Amino acid sequence: QVQLVESGGGLVQAGGSLRLSCAASGLTFSNYAMGWFRQAPGKEREFVATISWNGIVTFSADSVKGRFTISRDNAKNTGYLQMNYLKPEDTAVYYCAAGPAGINYARMRMATFYDYWGQGTQVTVSS
Repeated sequence: QVQLVESGGGLVQAGGSLRLSCAASGLTFSNYAMGWFRQAPGKEREFVATISWNGIVTFSADSVKGRFTISRDNAKNTGYLQMNYLKPEDTAVYYCAAGPAGINYARMRMATFYDYWGQGTQVTVSS
C-alpha cells in the first residue's frame, strides 16, 4: 500500500521559515517524480514545486520562486520543501504527490500528472 505522509507544517510569523517533509512508503520512491501542491480555503489546489525522480530537474510556481526550495533524498524515501520568507498568502494545506518518472514540464505542474497523494499538512502564516 502506497503512503505519502507529510509533516513539518505549523504556525509561523510572516518572514519565517518551515521545512515540510514527505515520507514515502510502499513504492520505489526513486522511480517517481515528486510534487508539492497547496490548497487555501475556498480556492483550488495549486502547483507549488516539483522535482524529477533523480533530483536533477526542479521547477516551481512563480509565486514561490526564490523563497521555496524542493529537494529529495531517495536513500531516505523522503522529499522536502524548504519554505523561507513566508507570507500570509502562503497559508494553505500543503500536499505532496508522486508521479511518473518521465519529465514533462507542462504536465508536472498539473495535479492530474500525479498518481499518489498525501493527506496534507497545514501551514499558517500570521501577519
